[in-house]
Amino acid sequence: MMIAIEPKLRPILDQVSDPEIPVLSIMEMGVVRSAKIIGGMVVVEITPTYSGCPAMDVIGDDIKAILEKHGYQAKVKLVLSPAWTTDWISEKGRKALQEYGIAPPLEPEADAAVLLGNQKIVTCTNCGSTNTKMISQFGSTACKALFQCEDCLEPFDYFKCLK
Repeated sequence: MMIAIEPKLRPILDQVSDPEIPVLSIMEMGVVRSAKIIGGMVVVEITPTYSGCPAMDVIGDDIKAILEKHGYQAKVKLVLSPAWTTDWISEKGRKALQEYGIAPPLEPEADAAVLLGNQKIVTCTNCGSTNTKMISQFGSTACKALFQCEDCLEPFDYFKCLK
């Protein structure tokens, strides 16, 4: 995905955490589509991780607040097309997910096999084993599934692949 972020806005937007996964910034999640200064106003375009995501209002408010703290007036626009995909999560974001206890998304074919119970390839975020099983199609949020490691017995979320 090609994003247009004015360089001086990037470090500011990097400070805005995803409200559902606070170890990730909205930049690492890939929800910021663009951020430009137009006529003295910062215009930020964001895309929800899925249609109807309840975090978007909070993200918009957080963007406005941080930019105002840095002396900018801001307008946040919601952009729905093209739809967000898990490909937009940065490598740094994927590592942060794993360290936080959420298994990062797999590729689409592997994701389907895992969610249908055909393969054991989701890595436990606690011990690193792939001897894991899905407990529920839905975890702490709709974009995650609940898994459990059959070696260490710890439950953990898996961030589903969205393409």
